[in-house]
Amino acid sequence: MPYYLDGSAISDNRAFVHGGLQYPAHWIRLSTQEDRDAIGMTFVPEARNWDQRFYWGYDGNGDLIPKDHADLVSLWTGKTREIAGGLLQDSDWMVIRQADNGTAIDDAWKTWRESIRMASNAKITAIAATSTTDELRAYILGADYPVWPQDPSQPVVTESDADTIEVGDTTAASAGPVPIDTP
Repeated sequence: MPYYLDGSAISDNRAFVHGGLQYPAHWIRLSTQEDRDAIGMTFVPEARNWDQRFYWGYDGNGDLIPKDHADLVSLWTGKTREIAGGLLQDSDWMVIRQADNGTAIDDAWKTWRESIRMASNAKITAIAATSTTDELRAYILGADYPVWPQDPSQPVVTESDADTIEVGDTTAASAGPVPIDTP
């Protein structure tokens, strides 16, 4: 709401009262600058947005003020490790079960767990390879950072052509409630 009247923000799609007069909701859109000036309405541009994960804001020249690159590298390295740990957490019981009673872990799960660790290491290496906050932001927001290997329990989706999507093994997925056998 960039318009202000008597110190209050005025929406350009709402009716308002000023000086004992009721102004209709569309008045700001239909009024001229002279009309708005005549009643003391001012235009205050909205604050510019910035990605607060990487920048402090704007300086007096309108340039973004980057956060400390070394601090951000440390932060995003930690976040990447947390994501990898969270992904591995749901299958940690398999590793514990193998250690406890020798029940083997399925090879697909072993491969997936290793791929998560490798993906995490690759992301951390790419984060460390950045030399500026802008480079780090570009990597984090790019196509590679948010992609992680899919765990073996998820259905495999492949696109065979532009009109059809084939879905692989869907035993782990269900489109709705599953009936329960009752005695």
